[in-house]
Amino acid sequence: MTTTLQPAVTLPHLEDYTAIVGQPEIAELRTFAKPLAGRTLTMVNSTAVGGGVAEILNRLMPLLNETGLQARWEVMTGDGRFFAVTKAMHNALHGAPFLAPPDAFDVFLAANEQNRKRIVLDSEFTVIHDPQPAALIAAREKDHGYWIWRCHIDLSHADKTVWDFLRPWVERYDKALFSAPAFTQRLLIPQILFYPTIDPLADKNRELDPRFVESVLARFQIDPARPILTQISRFDRLKDPVGVIQAFRMVRRYHDCQLVLAGGGASDDPEGAEVLAEVMHAANEDPDIHVLELPPTSHLEINALQRGSTIIIQKSLREGFGLTVSEALWKKKPVVASAVGGIPSQVLHKITGVLTQSVEGTAYQLRFLLSNPEFARRLGENGHEHVKENFLITHNVKRYLLLFLRALNKA
Repeated sequence: MTTTLQPAVTLPHLEDYTAIVGQPEIAELRTFAKPLAGRTLTMVNSTAVGGGVAEILNRLMPLLNETGLQARWEVMTGDGRFFAVTKAMHNALHGAPFLAPPDAFDVFLAANEQNRKRIVLDSEFTVIHDPQPAALIAAREKDHGYWIWRCHIDLSHADKTVWDFLRPWVERYDKALFSAPAFTQRLLIPQILFYPTIDPLADKNRELDPRFVESVLARFQIDPARPILTQISRFDRLKDPVGVIQAFRMVRRYHDCQLVLAGGGASDDPEGAEVLAEVMHAANEDPDIHVLELPPTSHLEINALQRGSTIIIQKSLREGFGLTVSEALWKKKPVVASAVGGIPSQVLHKITGVLTQSVEGTAYQLRFLLSNPEFARRLGENGHEHVKENFLITHNVKRYLLLFLRALNKA
């Protein structure tokens, strides 16, 4: 029996965004959607909660349905072996060694086959997100429907063994979507630049009462009177939380400040607990380092932590796009982030934030912004406008509608 996810309890509506993007933008979306009314769409990813893809789909699917599409969201199922294999593949596609058992690809294909039999994949448009469900393309009947592979990760340093296995599956799709030009690979199918987006009205991004922000800081014993440096990310080595702690300790020699590392895990990431233990060991019970393991429903708390922070950090070693950066910029916060993955699309160096490439560079930029608050404020203001122009969910709705329209016109 197919498990179909229900949309968020508080459903977003297109008209709700009028005050942010303007009525002409909403009218344009409805115009693009008219020829697509009644057309069917299925999106598939590997987790219902945790991680940016699940967050995007949770807010995107109700809006696509509102345009007139008959859209549904499906999530893969799999055992611990499958998710251990896909985590190893994920790391390897980001450039790490492929550490997996000899039968890893057999495990991958078996899980995809089980899901192919379980999930109904007969829509006119099908969007498969990331490597985990990529082999579901086997469900496609000859010349039926329009299939898109949406890759959210950075393939610029992909392990050859893993990519050579994955590429033939990807090339069976009609198109591949990537979050940055550098992520693309040599493929026999067209590739399209397709930015991820944030929802400005979601609990993680909407305006908050300052008293609520103060209450969240108090709950976690964070002092609002002293500078707060924050990284919001799941506990993953590719997010380099231990490197953030090292940079913080360099900064604290010169500024009395605090560090917040807040995040959780995803159901398809078996390494989270192990990385969290490494972070706790590195923090070494330092009272100025607040390591917060939050459940995936803690959107308001994350929002409050970002709004209460002085500077937001995103010191990733590899990154798909890094939506936490756009979330911080939307809140007009200065951002210090690594120049990897899709982050440079969001952080234009010294315009909407500052980019770094090392622990020492991160510490230097944090010190500079703490010493120059007016410059930091201008970065935040610029960042907010950059996100408004490029990375809001209404842009994502438009891009999907235009993709589907083009597919219809070629049919």
